[in-house]
Amino acid sequence: MLTFVDEILLLMLDDEKGSFLPIRESTMGYVLAGAVLMDLAFANRIDTDPNQLMVLDKTPIGHSPHDRILENIATSNETRDTKAWIETISREAGEIRDQSLASLVDTGILESQEEKFLWVFRARRYPTIDGRAEREVKLRITGVLLSDETPDPKDVAIICLADACNILRDVFSEREISRIRPRIDQIRKLDLIGREVSGAIQEIEQAIMAAMTHAHH
Repeated sequence: MLTFVDEILLLMLDDEKGSFLPIRESTMGYVLAGAVLMDLAFANRIDTDPNQLMVLDKTPIGHSPHDRILENIATSNETRDTKAWIETISREAGEIRDQSLASLVDTGILESQEEKFLWVFRARRYPTIDGRAEREVKLRITGVLLSDETPDPKDVAIICLADACNILRDVFSEREISRIRPRIDQIRKLDLIGREVSGAIQEIEQAIMAAMTHAHH
C-alpha cells in the first residue's frame, strides 16, 4: 500500500521524462515532511491541534524514516506545533525522498535511470513503468474536486498536500483551477491534520518569500 510520501512523489514526477516538476527544493522538503506527518496521523501514531503535535502511540509503522521521525517526536523534550515539526523534518527530505523512490522502484512502479552530462555530472531520472498508481491518485483527486460528494479523509489529505506544492496545475488547466478553487478551499477545511500541515507549509513559504523580498530591497 502506498504511503502519502509515495503518492505525492508520483504526482511530483513528470511521467515520461522521469524528472521532477519545477518545484522549489524547499517546498518539496516541507511537503514531504507534511506527508510523513500525515502517514503517522492516519496510522494513529500522532495527533495535532493548533498549539502542539502529540504522540498517541510510539509503535513503529514499519516505514523508515517514518519510524525514526516518530521516535524523535516521542522523545523530544520540547512542545512543538505542526509548523515547527515540518521545518525540523524537512531537513531530512533528501532521505525521505530517496527511501520512497527506492520503494517505488522495488515495486515496479518506477524505473531508475542514470544519465551522464559532460562525462562527469550525473542525473537520475525515474520514468514510470506502471502508471496505474499515479492514474489512480489523479482519478481520486479529480473525482473529489469535480463533485459535491463527501470525500474520503485520505483523499482530503492528498489534495491538501498537492495544493500546498501547487501541483494540481499538472492535473487541471488554469481555467479549471479557477473554477474549482472554492471546492479546494472547502476540502482543505475538512481534515485537521491536512489543514494544519498545508497551513504550516504556506506560512513557511510566505515567510521565505517575504524575507527574500525584503533582502532585495
